[in-house]
Amino acid sequence: MNHRYFLKSNKEQSHIQLKIGIVAFFFNLIILAVAIVSGFYILFILSIVITLSIIAPFFDVPTLKKNGRLIYYSSLFIAEKEKNGTIIVHGGSLFDYVFVIDKTLNGIQRTNFILQRYLEGVLNLIANCEKEHNTSVKIKGTTYILNERTANKIGLKTTKTDFIQKLILTYNYVNVLVSNSIAKKKLSFPSMNNIKTFECEINDLIERKEFIIALNNKLKNTATNSL
Repeated sequence: MNHRYFLKSNKEQSHIQLKIGIVAFFFNLIILAVAIVSGFYILFILSIVITLSIIAPFFDVPTLKKNGRLIYYSSLFIAEKEKNGTIIVHGGSLFDYVFVIDKTLNGIQRTNFILQRYLEGVLNLIANCEKEHNTSVKIKGTTYILNERTANKIGLKTTKTDFIQKLILTYNYVNVLVSNSIAKKKLSFPSMNNIKTFECEINDLIERKEFIIALNNKLKNTATNSL
């Protein structure tokens, strides 16, 4: 897996997290000073909430991966451990975008790259489920990158995004804003209406496996030719 963070030594990873923590601490210290001088204390509270939302994946994701609670099927496609017959899948977090996406790519190339990594992860997940003879398991995920038309083509079905998920996304709006802006290589405010939840059984994906392979190869070749 080509993920710059996980290619680093444990010591280097710890240094990165320490730097992020120090920057966040001093940023909030400055905001606190401004809040005290201005008497606008809500500013400090908002700063804490937003900062935690942005830096959380840089600490949570590596820890959950180390504990085996998150499994990387590609550098931008992650799954939780199966629970009650369902595997919750995630596209890359802000943490992954920072360490995986090539900064020289333009917006369209980045979006294609992300989608290709999604498809690569789906294929690896299929292979793993086939190996374990667990193809009736359901997968479920929420994304703003994969559009409904493409999702349906690869076997995914649109389902209602539950209230808890919407609440989490609302709380992490600034995180999603930064991630979306990195993906588009420009300031891009995500619309909550564009965030979709998809689900299906692995068997549904297997039925569309040849199409997924073809689309994955097409996107991979497009990325190679653009370099």
